[in-house]
Amino acid sequence: MKGKGVAVVGGGWAGLAAAVELAAAGVPVTVFEAARRLGGRARGVDWHGLTVDNGQHLLIGAYTETLRLLRLVGTEALLERRPLDLSQPPGFRLRLPRLPAPLHLAAGLAAAHGLSWRDKWAAARFMTALKREGYRLTCDLPLAELLQRHGQAGRLTRLLWEPICLAALNTPLAQASAQVFCNVLRDSLGGPRAASEMLLPRGDLGRLFPEAAAAYLRSRGGEVRIQARVARIDAAADGLRLDAGTATYAAVVCAVHPAQLTGLLGGLPGAETARAQASHLRYQPIQTLWLHFAAPPGFPAPMLGLTQGPGQWAFERRDLAAGLAGVVISAEGPHLELTQAALVEAVQGQLRRALGPLPALADSLLITERRATFAASPGLVRPENRTGVPGLFLAGDYTAGDHPATLEGAVRSGVQCARLILETP
Repeated sequence: MKGKGVAVVGGGWAGLAAAVELAAAGVPVTVFEAARRLGGRARGVDWHGLTVDNGQHLLIGAYTETLRLLRLVGTEALLERRPLDLSQPPGFRLRLPRLPAPLHLAAGLAAAHGLSWRDKWAAARFMTALKREGYRLTCDLPLAELLQRHGQAGRLTRLLWEPICLAALNTPLAQASAQVFCNVLRDSLGGPRAASEMLLPRGDLGRLFPEAAAAYLRSRGGEVRIQARVARIDAAADGLRLDAGTATYAAVVCAVHPAQLTGLLGGLPGAETARAQASHLRYQPIQTLWLHFAAPPGFPAPMLGLTQGPGQWAFERRDLAAGLAGVVISAEGPHLELTQAALVEAVQGQLRRALGPLPALADSLLITERRATFAASPGLVRPENRTGVPGLFLAGDYTAGDHPATLEGAVRSGVQCARLILETP
């Protein structure tokens, strides 16, 4: 390779995955991160003496590349593995037992609370039909339409398929890609039993990967530069150059939010297709509401589904602090117009309906990511990892692939960039 090592622009999970994979192969890597903290949209945030996550993420056993890298950097032990347990008190619960696939799903559906036998049979028929077709659709379409075609009734969709769609695709049913949703089902409920297991972080997301990845890179001679904003990537005679600097790199992995690509790649001939495809992406928000109660609120399980209000999933985070709960509100909706006080009151009402009386609320924190993920709409064409510029690669959960905007999607894109670089003569 020409030039001087590889530069990774962006220290989120995609960029760090690329850097760790390259460092493991002995390639010199320099990571440039504009923020004060690594991790991008999955990082730790300081809050009144606590470290919480800027977005609450649930990992599952199907995240094979994420798990491989966590083992490599030594933090897999921070994940608590549990059978999939989807609960929406007071009436619905789907828990998959420790049985071989597909018996675990069949037994879980049969024993599910809150669904009629007609609903259970309809869900089983739906999964069987998708499996028969290899989870591939002849033509992508909105998920709401696919569910209607397969007789997934209102209650079944509301309690099971819609929560999974919002959690995985962060896109409303009427706008979500049915094919991407099928990919999610293939790799989770339709996969081996371990693939659907919940992997609950026991520690903030910064500890889980970004901080350990930085330590791993430095131990192998790499460099991690914090608060080092890169404004422009240019071609040079012997590689690629950042911000008209003197150093050149054999390759650059651009692992920033896609909305930043126009400015970063504006002067690069050959990057037109990547810029155009990124400009066509549309985004969906995610809000994370942290509630710190004076005492533990008494969740019956670490994760609860919520109904009749803005909150969709609630997580009790005793690993971070006693009495701490994080509530996720995915995708667009009227909740975005609520004040923090109104949102706190609405979510507490949901928790009371699920749990009963709550302890006194000591504090709250609302984190809103307006462009948290790309909207996983039908037929969306996403940029490839390899661009038309020699040595330039794109990493991020928005790049081409089967996965929606998840941590696994980000990690896989970074790993793929690293492998493409390692294959380059």
